[in-house]
Amino acid sequence: MMKQHSKLVGGILLVAGTATGAGMLALPVSTGMAGFLPSLLLFVFYWIYMTYTAFLMLEVNLWVSEGTNLVSMARSTLGKGGRILSWCVYLFLLYALTTAYIAGSTPIVIDAIQAVSGIVLPEWAGAIPLLVIFGFFVYRGTKAVDRVNRLLMLGLVIAYAAMVIFLTPHVSAQLLMHIDMKYVFMGVSVVATSFGFHIIIPSLVTYLERDIKKLKRVLWIGGAIPLLVYVSWEFLALGIIPIEGKNGIIEGYRDGSNGVHLLTAFLGHSAIAMIARFFSFFAIVTSFLGVSLSLSDFLADGLRIKKTRSGRAMLYGLTFLPPLVITWIDPRAFLSALEYAGAFGVVTLLGLFPALMVWSGRYRKHLDTGAPFRTPGGKVALALVMLISCGVIALEITIKMNLLQNK
Repeated sequence: MMKQHSKLVGGILLVAGTATGAGMLALPVSTGMAGFLPSLLLFVFYWIYMTYTAFLMLEVNLWVSEGTNLVSMARSTLGKGGRILSWCVYLFLLYALTTAYIAGSTPIVIDAIQAVSGIVLPEWAGAIPLLVIFGFFVYRGTKAVDRVNRLLMLGLVIAYAAMVIFLTPHVSAQLLMHIDMKYVFMGVSVVATSFGFHIIIPSLVTYLERDIKKLKRVLWIGGAIPLLVYVSWEFLALGIIPIEGKNGIIEGYRDGSNGVHLLTAFLGHSAIAMIARFFSFFAIVTSFLGVSLSLSDFLADGLRIKKTRSGRAMLYGLTFLPPLVITWIDPRAFLSALEYAGAFGVVTLLGLFPALMVWSGRYRKHLDTGAPFRTPGGKVALALVMLISCGVIALEITIKMNLLQNK
């Protein structure tokens, strides 16, 4: 009984941990111009949308054998074309997220080195320490990443708790009352990245031995935890960071900064600002380790690279060199990469694809015959998910083409 309870808790933490990551650092910047209340509406909308598509993913996963990954699920339901497209989108998503985390680490590293030694690193060198120190654990493999990640996750929890305690007295009710609905669409793609945990579902199905009752509880509870974390984080950030002026939300959006960077700039070099820096560091590094390890393993499998010494070196270069070059080219790579990842990666792979796979599996291939679980909602619900997914993608294309005001 105790073991089963432990597995349930473990599953909930896996879902919450997968969803909660460095993407939350960009939430205040991408949603702040709209205001606190519009941001909450956006969070709730995405939580409902992504939770529903997670159950669609669960339904598909229960049709196939244990250990089947997302790409294989796409092949089973959508054929060879679906497998190829999902492979490409998955690779794009992992590269975009790795780019975002490398870019997000740059100002943190530069500030830390300057505070300790007085040396000001050039922008291009700010990402190097992350790749040299923590990229080494990715090079070593899963066991090495697991060991260091446990320590970093502990640091993340402690730093976030301390930040909530010490920042709450600085929150301004007047700033929280700001509302400007014309900017509400600017954050849709970044918010999408903050609620995506679907890639962990195949592992959960195996871990919880296909127990439907436990799986449903894990998805509901584990998916709700990030919502609560993001609401409290948004409350703190938007209640302290001004909309306009130096180090304000508008300037941060234009420069591609993250919420913690603006907070620390606004608070100066106080102890609270230092706690915020630690939180930012732990959030980025824990996400960086998980995503870059997944990217490295995905490349090794897809390109059939054996993990010999030379093979690991090749994987290291393929994993980190393209994102590093992008961060050197694009000064706002942190936000840009998250925006692209959200609209063209998360929404496509974790929003549109589950609906397409369920539609094909239910109504074309009849894979649901005798299935142990069926997500509520028929063709209308699936069509609505597809419509929302395509709408978010189209919206991001419109923004990127400067056809919609975004600053």
